[in-house]
Amino acid sequence: MTPQTFEWLEADGLGGFASHTRNNTRTRRYHALLLVAKKPPAARRVLVNGVDVVVDVDGERLALTSQTYKPTVEGEAPIVRHEGRPVEAVFDGALFPTWTYDLGARGKIEHTILVPRGSALVVLSWRLIAPPGAPVRLIVRPFLSGRDYHSLHHENAEFNLAPVMDEARGCIVFEPYRSEPAVTALSNGVFAAEPFWYRDFLYTDDRDRGLDCVEDLAAPGTFAFDLAEGEALLVFGTGEAVRAIGEGALGESVGALRAIEQARRGASTSPLDRAALAFVVERGPGRTILAGYPWFTDWGRDTFIALRGLCLAGFRLKDARQVLLQWSSAVSHGMLPNRFTDDGETPDFNSVDASLWFIVAVHDLRAAEKAAGIHASTVEEGQLNAAILSILRGYTAGTRHGIRMDGDYLLAAGEPGVQLTWMDAKVGDHVVTPRIGKPVEVQALWINALRIGGRIDSHFSRWSNEAEISFNQRFWNEEARYLYDVIDCDHVPGRFDGHIRPNAIFAVGGLPVGVLHGEHARAVVDLAEAKLLTPGGLRSLAPDDPQYRGTYRGGVWSRDTAYHQGTVWPYLMGPFVEAWVHTRGGSSEARAEARKRFLEPFLRTLDPFGSGHLPEIAEGDPPHLPRGCPFQAWSVGEALRLDRVVLRSD
Repeated sequence: MTPQTFEWLEADGLGGFASHTRNNTRTRRYHALLLVAKKPPAARRVLVNGVDVVVDVDGERLALTSQTYKPTVEGEAPIVRHEGRPVEAVFDGALFPTWTYDLGARGKIEHTILVPRGSALVVLSWRLIAPPGAPVRLIVRPFLSGRDYHSLHHENAEFNLAPVMDEARGCIVFEPYRSEPAVTALSNGVFAAEPFWYRDFLYTDDRDRGLDCVEDLAAPGTFAFDLAEGEALLVFGTGEAVRAIGEGALGESVGALRAIEQARRGASTSPLDRAALAFVVERGPGRTILAGYPWFTDWGRDTFIALRGLCLAGFRLKDARQVLLQWSSAVSHGMLPNRFTDDGETPDFNSVDASLWFIVAVHDLRAAEKAAGIHASTVEEGQLNAAILSILRGYTAGTRHGIRMDGDYLLAAGEPGVQLTWMDAKVGDHVVTPRIGKPVEVQALWINALRIGGRIDSHFSRWSNEAEISFNQRFWNEEARYLYDVIDCDHVPGRFDGHIRPNAIFAVGGLPVGVLHGEHARAVVDLAEAKLLTPGGLRSLAPDDPQYRGTYRGGVWSRDTAYHQGTVWPYLMGPFVEAWVHTRGGSSEARAEARKRFLEPFLRTLDPFGSGHLPEIAEGDPPHLPRGCPFQAWSVGEALRLDRVVLRSD
């Protein structure tokens, strides 16, 4: 990660967000200033993609932004265009994304971007520091679309470039398409209608990922300000959010929003805590957790893993309970959805472990509430217990995709063409790591879930004991001194998968109770450290395996076939470090050593700029470059869980 490729994120708590690179260029289709969720947190739409900003000082135009365009000849370098002499900026993302542009003897300009939580708004501001006294004219040209956030926009005759001047409210309204939310702009500047299409913007990250990467955007006009007269304010938003801010003087309204956000963000004790706030969002009357920005919605597995760090370790117990209650009503035939689709309505039931992680998350919530002296509602507890029993009864009796408790009390799962575990890459009809049979981490989760359920129904306790005996008898691979990754592969008794993957670590750490003990547990941790550990997490496959893929680049096929074949997963640092500490006695000395040896290098490697955000994945080969989703919930969650729970000081 370089300063140029670093990305910032401002999330609105509804599923929408603003995000660009550090130098405010757009390199992905997902980079936008006003991206809103029509059905929070789903049905996301890009409304304001970005802005072009110039300053006119004594007749000289200075460019505060740049745009990247497709080259005129294929194979040539992208065209980077400035609307004047470019001015370099220093970026600071402590509480809000902030840039300082040095104009030399003409002073400095400070630019900030704020997305208030709970509102489909973005607030842009510019102010002079040590103004020279002469007029300093700032000109801002917004670029609009009105599209699904996964898509790209192109010039068309249906786009309405004509703004509506609302004199009574002192605002400008843009309604590019009748089917999309209108964008209202509030400013203390002067708007001039200058409708243009800007063609062939190039998104280099999309290009490098083998995706469509060229877009046309509409520019209906410009907003002009004299910075010598005071701070320039420009607000874009939709619906009620804009009406609320427009009720008073713009400067006073923005000042109130800033004060609220400063207090909220300033109360967070670390960058990790501030990053965690981005992922807990509204869904209907409740809450959920987004798996990552910019392209993930709420995924069951990710939600329940991330919740233990984002909410429980961060002492946001009310949020955790709301999330789990929200999801508890979605149980179907003993299963929770792995994800809700982008339209926010039809869920996908294609995960064997999401439901088990839910049970673990409920257990950890109750433990955290007990420690905090919180007494939960009997009605809510009954709702959570009903969901747990429904899952366990559904799994023991048998449910979708061949999920069932087998005669050895272990959990069998899988059928051709379906990816049920977290190693779920699929390209077309090709499942990269099918893992049909009895995957190792699923058994660790299953045994933990049975034990937790045993507090409600004692039958499950007996079955958990039987399952643990079977696990220890059947999964140990004496030749490798490790656990098999899958047994009874393809539901064939006695067929084993001996690939060295990180999934075995869940038998020792990362769950309420370990299911592997003694010298076998230590051997698993030692081999994982020797073959899988990197500064940024665990590799998904050992480098000496013939199927190992050490880089994650190129088109969809190239990337997805490497996704779980060597790619590093930061979230796995949580269970690994917990297992490492456990096998060394769990002492305060072991925890202190693990913090210095693992957690601190982990954060330096994946978050060198101190934003608190951590990526989804990194490459298996050094230097382990960050890849995939740049803001990932379970990566941040597990880092918080390590910091606050696993490695806490006595």
